[in-house]
Amino acid sequence: MTNYRLIICLMLLSLFSNYTANSQGNLGIVAPFLPDVFSRFPVVRDLTMTADGSEVYFTAQSPLSEISSIVCMKKKMGKWLEPELTNFSSGYQDMEPFISHDGKKLYFVSNRPLDQTTKADKDFDIWLVERKDVESEWTAPVNLGLPVNSKENEFYPSVAISGNLYFTCDGPNSKGKDDIFISKFINGNYAIPVSVGDAINTEGYEFNAFVAPDESFLLFTCYNRKDGFGSGDLYISFSSSPASWSEPLNLGPEINSPQMDYCPFMAGNTDFLYFTSKRNTIQPISTTNPSMNDLLHELNKYDNGSSRIYIITNHSFIKK
Repeated sequence: MTNYRLIICLMLLSLFSNYTANSQGNLGIVAPFLPDVFSRFPVVRDLTMTADGSEVYFTAQSPLSEISSIVCMKKKMGKWLEPELTNFSSGYQDMEPFISHDGKKLYFVSNRPLDQTTKADKDFDIWLVERKDVESEWTAPVNLGLPVNSKENEFYPSVAISGNLYFTCDGPNSKGKDDIFISKFINGNYAIPVSVGDAINTEGYEFNAFVAPDESFLLFTCYNRKDGFGSGDLYISFSSSPASWSEPLNLGPEINSPQMDYCPFMAGNTDFLYFTSKRNTIQPISTTNPSMNDLLHELNKYDNGSSRIYIITNHSFIKK
């Protein structure tokens, strides 16, 4: 059993034990991540982080997604600096960044045109920027091209240490809706993408997959499954090889809410799982004569139904 698989097995065991404890009134294990920062944006859709935790890249959007840009935030001397728009963001819809394990490549999704001969939106493709080191600027974006990108939409890239690329596609090779595909990286080139298999992909929606660096597990979202807790839920599947995946397990009610839970991410050998949720705890104001402060407090909660980033902070359920 690999270290990553051991980590997740311990995580799942603890999730069920924590659920029992929490039903008795103890604190949960899911908490807002950087709420003072992310609350400044109407929608924070997804997140990626360097292996050492010193850089975060995330998608900031308007409520109806007219604007979708990739933002960077760096940590210096233990403190997070102000967020900055990345130098490769455009006036088009950019989203779903994934930074490589060495921090020198960043994959993302965009509907920008392939070149400057047109300004018309394209379908969503996977793009790549590179840099020499963490102090360098990112290069101009390059479209990954065929065979990864197609006339259909490609979303949510996640890359293993091997270079194998996992992503979501809604094209004709899916089983009906969004499916998860793998494009193996062979001799410096991407192979024709294939489905990760029937154990994971169904006629429903499977999307937003994060692959462990050693490809021992996939974390991904399924929509409205019978064993789900409502809307989108996070699931996990284990593998002994990229062609053999176990039946998915729901990560349980400590992570999954009645609302959409999606976009999972783990950084390097970190103990933490990050994910996006639209969970909502807004309640009618119970006081007889509520003040404006009461109203604003309830409306501006972190968990107000908007897409926000959460972190599992309970160290006891993940061991290195």
